[in-house]
Amino acid sequence: MSTTRVDAGRLSRRRVDGVLLLDKPAGLTSNAALQGAKRLYRAEKAGHTGTLDPLASGLLPLCFGDATKFAQSLLDARKEYVATVRFGIATSTGDSEGAVIAESAAMLTLETLQGALPRFVGRTRQVPPSYAALKHEGRAYYSYARAGVEIPRVPREVDIGAIEMLAFAWPTAILRVECGKGTYIRVLAEDLAAAVDSCAHLLALRRTASGAFRLEDAVTLDALEGCDPDARDAYLLPADSLLASMPRLDVDAETARSLMQGRTVVATATPGRYRGYRGERFLGVVDIDGEVIRPRRMARTD
Repeated sequence: MSTTRVDAGRLSRRRVDGVLLLDKPAGLTSNAALQGAKRLYRAEKAGHTGTLDPLASGLLPLCFGDATKFAQSLLDARKEYVATVRFGIATSTGDSEGAVIAESAAMLTLETLQGALPRFVGRTRQVPPSYAALKHEGRAYYSYARAGVEIPRVPREVDIGAIEMLAFAWPTAILRVECGKGTYIRVLAEDLAAAVDSCAHLLALRRTASGAFRLEDAVTLDALEGCDPDARDAYLLPADSLLASMPRLDVDAETARSLMQGRTVVATATPGRYRGYRGERFLGVVDIDGEVIRPRRMARTD
């Protein structure tokens, strides 16, 4: 759905609601990619669902309008990456943009690396990198690192579901990693190298999945640029696509009206969180708590 608003001296803006699966190129910040897509759609409101480093490429789901209300579900979703790791050289940033800080002449075999992979699968502890957007006393880690200031970096639990070796030709390995929120792939590369008495850094990183969304369904900014407006809008998914893993709750017209007005309703379903519907109309996210349905975050009604 979209409506158009024109500001004097500015580009016209539209109300645009939906989710765009963008294939972000390497070398572009997530915010720059967002702003580029927002410009193409002339959207009034937009946000992304988890930053990709400028070095990284791949799937960056963008939310427009009403979909921004439900972006948190994808921020918390599991992700999948394909990482190109260069062994034998460590850098200050853990990727190819940093200065070389260590080197190892030892040549590793495929069997050695394969043998080390299982110890990183499951729930493990990971020390966040010094160049990270995490905050310490109100400042991002990377601001301290750029100033040469050491700060405490507390290990955090991460959940890695799978690591698969896709290709290996010394000194480079290509890994597929499926993981939970908060996992740093460059730290994984460094930790893997340390486990086999070597060092490493990321040459490239590509996100291939986020929740139920897959990279093969994404579109590039260049492709969007070449589209006419109708074809561009056809790439947008509905806002409730962000909630595909959440159970569905169908309600009658009276219940739907009450929920959209912010009122609780007597419930008969199992307690939990649901995406609510009246027929094919998406209402929003509701909680069943005890014997009532409580509106949690509802879709726009106009």
